[in-house]
Amino acid sequence: MSRRNILLVLAWMTGAVLCFSATAVAVRLLAARLGAFEILTTRNAGGLLILLAALAARPALRTKLRPGPLGLHVVRNLAHYAGQYGWNYAVAVLPLATVFALEFTAPIWLAALAVPLLGERMNWSRAGAIVLGLAGVLVILRPGHESFQPAALVMLGAAIMFASVAVATKALTRQVSTFTILFWMNLLQLPLSLGLIDIGFVARMEMPQIIGAAMLSFGGLGAHLCLTQAYRYGDALVVMPLDFLRIPMIAVVGWYFYGEQLDPFVFAGAALIIGGIVWNLSSEARRRAPVAAVTASQTPG
Repeated sequence: MSRRNILLVLAWMTGAVLCFSATAVAVRLLAARLGAFEILTTRNAGGLLILLAALAARPALRTKLRPGPLGLHVVRNLAHYAGQYGWNYAVAVLPLATVFALEFTAPIWLAALAVPLLGERMNWSRAGAIVLGLAGVLVILRPGHESFQPAALVMLGAAIMFASVAVATKALTRQVSTFTILFWMNLLQLPLSLGLIDIGFVARMEMPQIIGAAMLSFGGLGAHLCLTQAYRYGDALVVMPLDFLRIPMIAVVGWYFYGEQLDPFVFAGAALIIGGIVWNLSSEARRRAPVAAVTASQTPG
């Protein structure tokens, strides 16, 4: 990676960490007055309005509205919708650091799902990442202990849904742009909530909820955009560890704004999960390096 790309990755990942933290605070603000489906409606409607404004400002983006494989969009967004519902619920009732730590099990589930769904091979590093990830989950949840919170299982289910989304997203990025994925994400998910809410919920929103709605709309889109751009300029081995900064960042936010305790078990479990992911990423990079070298040597100069 060049110095320029390293600086770009740092800049985009700083934006991603701030946006993810902002969306968690936004959900807390909205949950005081709105239900889960109303929060999802707010997020999708706000995101769609922002994207439509971008279309009006840049007519060239209209060429990116063709969805490509629509069925894959539908499958991806049903899983994403379920994951978002679980994530919103967890943010409202669990310590924020616990939510983010469990969310980071998604790459672990992705490593497991990639074998049957993408035909990828299981190897020692992937198996080790799964084992360490499961150990980290047990440390965080502590089943049987008096501090065990059943709501954490909802967040664990959401992480599995996010892993399914990652599989579908990987397939979609080979055929369509990031803008296309974001546009159809909001367009397809918005109707899922409309039949489950009272449209008059907007009248219940006071200034904190209005601020929260703006944070959720811009933060939700901004997080996806920043993370995608970071992966565009840097390798996963560089980007993923920077993404883990979300855990200490949100722990400080939860402690400062909501008086949440800094639970050492959450950090210990997160360390196991992160260790497994970094181990797998490092092994993948070492395996690909000889292949890349052979390919380069065979390419005519």
